Amino acid sequence: MKKSILLLSTLALFATATNAQSKATPTSTATGTSTAQQTAPTADQNPDAHMKFTTEEHNFNTIPEGPAVSFDFDFKNIGKEPIVLSTVQASCGCTTPNWSKEPILPGKSSKITATYNTQGRPGNFTKTITVNSNVGTKILKISGMVEKAPDASVPQNDNSMMKH
Repeated sequence: MKKSILLLSTLALFATATNAQSKATPTSTATGTSTAQQTAPTADQNPDAHMKFTTEEHNFNTIPEGPAVSFDFDFKNIGKEPIVLSTVQASCGCTTPNWSKEPILPGKSSKITATYNTQGRPGNFTKTITVNSNVGTKILKISGMVEKAPDASVPQNDNSMMKH
């Protein structure tokens, strides 16, 4: 049963991607360059009609440099078809997303975990996580302030050949 749902979801995703590519037609801009025509998402391509996130942004506030921090973006499938998360990609290598590879059936919940590595990254940060699925694309955001760790004290080397 799970394989059937996964197969049907994959076929639906492939058909959607193929259909989306055939609808994009080149147009000219004022500068004379060619671009693909932008089309407004239909109800079937609107992830908000299918995925209900508890929150789409999380601020870690002030956190110490060193340990990684994580946040779970919980969501529920409020649509009538299974949701397949095809890719979940962070805006940089310092953030690692983790998500369910199984289809999320209608009425069921799941989560996307975003882990930010604070080591060597003092200061403010804002990172995005792009969620691509068979129902559309969703952007999640994490932010915060990494407080610089105190400099490690370097032991004095009294055996130096250079004396003052």
